[in-house]
Amino acid sequence: MQNTRYIGHLAALITIATWGTTFISTKVLLTGFQPLEILFFRFIMAFFALWLAYPKMLKTDKKQEPVFMGAGLCGICLYYLLENIALTYTQASNVSVIGSTAPFFTALLAHYFMHSAGSLSKQFIIGFFIVMSGIACISFNGAAMQLNPLGDLLAISAAVVWAFYALLTKKISSYGYPVILATRRTFFYGILFMLPALGFLDFELNLARFANTTYLFNIVFLGLGASALCFVTWNLAVRELGAVKASVYIYMVPVITVITSAIVLQEKITLLVALGTILTMTGLFISEYRPKKKQSKKAIE
Repeated sequence: MQNTRYIGHLAALITIATWGTTFISTKVLLTGFQPLEILFFRFIMAFFALWLAYPKMLKTDKKQEPVFMGAGLCGICLYYLLENIALTYTQASNVSVIGSTAPFFTALLAHYFMHSAGSLSKQFIIGFFIVMSGIACISFNGAAMQLNPLGDLLAISAAVVWAFYALLTKKISSYGYPVILATRRTFFYGILFMLPALGFLDFELNLARFANTTYLFNIVFLGLGASALCFVTWNLAVRELGAVKASVYIYMVPVITVITSAIVLQEKITLLVALGTILTMTGLFISEYRPKKKQSKKAIE
């Protein structure tokens, strides 16, 4: 039991370490692609990668299909579409800090729809506010906060949609299907829900754009790394840790983004960023820490 929890934490860390770098790749691709185009190419690639990895059909109960459909709509289609469009209207720092509120919305929804979750503890709330203070330091780094009502509203909507996806994923994990097959089924519905939007949001197939090695590298990274691999590891983390505990790791995304930016974009890590990193990690620890219960004398005897 303990080993499976370690696997869940490791899977969450791998996922978040990768997802923390996706803002950079998406920003690069937005110079030559529309948000929906990035989304479509990314998940088409991810779907076929998972098919090659596990070329078997998933047979499900018909009553379970609406759950897979909901997960595909929320976690694949709506979340990334809202996030990608938000990045065209507002700063990446705004999207990052607002997106990091997803665990709070997950806990809120779990509290009302999964009463056994017991996620709205005083400890969780304290950890949340410490984390948000740290994320604010990291994201804005002393600069004036520039709000764009539309962009920031889209980012908030994305965070709420992800919370629904987290709970649906937890439900799917209870079915006991192989993680790769369940993830691929979710991708299928996500892509299916994208199709009606292709004709309305200036979608162009134009594969010649991938002759640009920068574009090719970033779409492969998003498709194979951040999608095919990381959705499998994320779903594994949710299965082992639960929707709320796994979602807490999303708090670390801005930290990873700052570190990656320093390495790739040569951005300096200031004292404010260092303080934000410490606050974020402290808040994560407080939200997750559960003191061990003392055994009674009778139990020991």
